[in-house]
Amino acid sequence: MPEAEVDGRRARRHFERAAHSYAKAAKLEAEIGIRMRERLDYIKLAPGRVLDAGSGPPQDLLRKRYPKAQILALDFALEMLRARKKRFFERTRPLLCADIARLPLAAGSVDLVWSNMALHWAADPLAALREFQRVLSADGLVMFSTLGPDSLAELRVAAGEARVHRFIDMHDLGDMLLAAGFSAPVMDAERLTFLYEDADTLLADLRATGQTCARLAAPRHGLAGRRFLAELKAALNAARRDGKLSVSYEVVYGHAWKGALRKTVDGRSIVQFARRP
Repeated sequence: MPEAEVDGRRARRHFERAAHSYAKAAKLEAEIGIRMRERLDYIKLAPGRVLDAGSGPPQDLLRKRYPKAQILALDFALEMLRARKKRFFERTRPLLCADIARLPLAAGSVDLVWSNMALHWAADPLAALREFQRVLSADGLVMFSTLGPDSLAELRVAAGEARVHRFIDMHDLGDMLLAAGFSAPVMDAERLTFLYEDADTLLADLRATGQTCARLAAPRHGLAGRRFLAELKAALNAARRDGKLSVSYEVVYGHAWKGALRKTVDGRSIVQFARRP
C-alpha cells in the first residue's frame, strides 16, 4: 500500500494560519460535507456519540442531522478549534486537539466516525483508520471523504510533481479499510470542476484554506520564490479557457461498519476458537 508523504507539523502550521479564513474560503469542503450528509439518509443509524475527525470550522452538519447525539469535534490545529468555538458559540461541547492517528478516546466509545476531507492530511492514513476502528462501538460506522489522485491535475502540471501532494487511490483506501478491520467497505468517487478567475484567485483560496504543500520531500521555499511564483501564475493563466481557470478535484467517499478485527497491528492473523460443549 502507498505511504503518505505528509509532514504533519508543516500541515498543522498551515491550518493554524488559515483558521480564521478557512470557513469562508472552503467551498469544496462545504459542498462535500453536504453530499456526505445526504448519504447518511440511506443508512439506518442513531448514534449516541459522534466523532467529527478533522472538524475544522465548517458548517455544523452533524448537529442538525443528529440533534440528540453528543458531537466530539477533533482537529490537529488548535486555532481551527478556536475558530469553530467562536463561530458556533460552543461552550459545553467537547473540542479535542489531537492527531487523527492518535485519538484521545477509549475503545468502543463512539458510534459514528465522520471525517470530511481530512484523511489526505494524515501522515499515516492506515494508522488513522485503525484508530477509527478502535474507538467505534461494536455496530459503529465510519464515513469519510478525501481527495483522490486526479485532484489538482492542472496545478500539478504547472507547478511540477514535487510541489503538489500525491493522493491515495480509491481502491487502496478500500484495502486499508479491510486491513484496519472494517467490514464490507463501500467506496466510490466523483470528479468536480471548479472555475477560478485566474491563478491569483486559485492560489489565494488554497492559502486561505491551509491547503498548501506539506510534502516531506517538497522544496522548502515552496511557492515563496518570486521567480517560481511568477512562472507558476503564467502557466496557470495560459491554461485558461474562455477567461476561466478550470481546476479538477477527484473526491473519494468511503464508509464501512466496524466488523470483527481479523489482524493485529503487526499483521498477525486473529483466529477465534469456539469452546466445545
